[in-house]
Amino acid sequence: MSDVRDHSVRGTARGTAPVPLSVLDLATVGSGRTARQALETTTELARLAERRGFHRFWVAEHHSMPGVASSSPAVILAHLAARTERIRLGSGGVMLPNHAPLVIAEQFGTLEALAPGRIDLGLGRAPGTDGATAAALRRQDHLREGADDFPEQLSDLVRFLDDDFPDGHPFARIHAVPGPVQGRVPGGVQRADRPAIWLLGSSGFSARLAGLLGLPFSFAHHFSSQNTLPALELYRQSFRPSEVLDRPYASIGVQALAADDPAEARRQVMTGAVAMLRLRSGRPGLVPTPEEAEAHPLAEHEREFVADWLRPVIFGSPDEVRAGLDELVRRTGVDELMLTSNAHGPQVRLRSLELIADAYGM
Repeated sequence: MSDVRDHSVRGTARGTAPVPLSVLDLATVGSGRTARQALETTTELARLAERRGFHRFWVAEHHSMPGVASSSPAVILAHLAARTERIRLGSGGVMLPNHAPLVIAEQFGTLEALAPGRIDLGLGRAPGTDGATAAALRRQDHLREGADDFPEQLSDLVRFLDDDFPDGHPFARIHAVPGPVQGRVPGGVQRADRPAIWLLGSSGFSARLAGLLGLPFSFAHHFSSQNTLPALELYRQSFRPSEVLDRPYASIGVQALAADDPAEARRQVMTGAVAMLRLRSGRPGLVPTPEEAEAHPLAEHEREFVADWLRPVIFGSPDEVRAGLDELVRRTGVDELMLTSNAHGPQVRLRSLELIADAYGM
């Protein structure tokens, strides 16, 4: 996988990033705004990330959430591929249990044909929603957790992408198109490039599987920070060299927001905290404005939830954010950071990315 190590690890002196910096986006929809505006902001963020030298730009799959417009990563990525030139684009992630492996192979084979050498296929095993919505996605009345099926689904997906089901397999005569079958030549096989596969997770299951398969691993530190260090340790201990990697390569998602005024940074991250509080309370909605978040009455248990949610968030002035990100890299030893933010307004998120790039001299 040529993309994983195509950035040398840079020094930690002021003005440089200790590891490659990337962006994870959910196309968040703020109060008073529309999904179209949210997706326009996602496009602006991707173009800005490319201009400022961020390594990759990922979008996440979520369903039945009014405040998130990224329900169809492959569609968004096709749009972004047409509006960028160099930055890697990918899913952070596609929830494999929601889809037939052949469908994902076709979608991401198409993306690879549209943007050769720039596509990442990040895969998760969670539904990206609640159980009822997952049932609607899969048209099933009873859902299994997916842990038992995930390795088999992953194996089928990789075989579709590589077009290498063994003779006698029920799928041996089925080809994911675009794909390697179109590169066959007399006397041999010319294998087409395929998307770079990552495993994503917020617990130890995918960490261990990624290690055993020798795949890169991305951990959801931004909403499961208490499990970050154990999952990374499990990934590294489980790692077996493969054709993809000779040693572990891990990234983590981290909520980070910089503002010219540190007080304004806290005011903005509270909008995402209140949106998550409402979601976890069974009242999902649009991301509130800072004024709406400030006016939201908080019971004691809700204050505790917000405090816990904000604990791993890195926010403040550009220098404060840079220091927080550098410390996180030192503490976790990760190879890459995926920056995400869940603030209300588009200009806040765009300005934050600019300020973080400035802080690192990007």
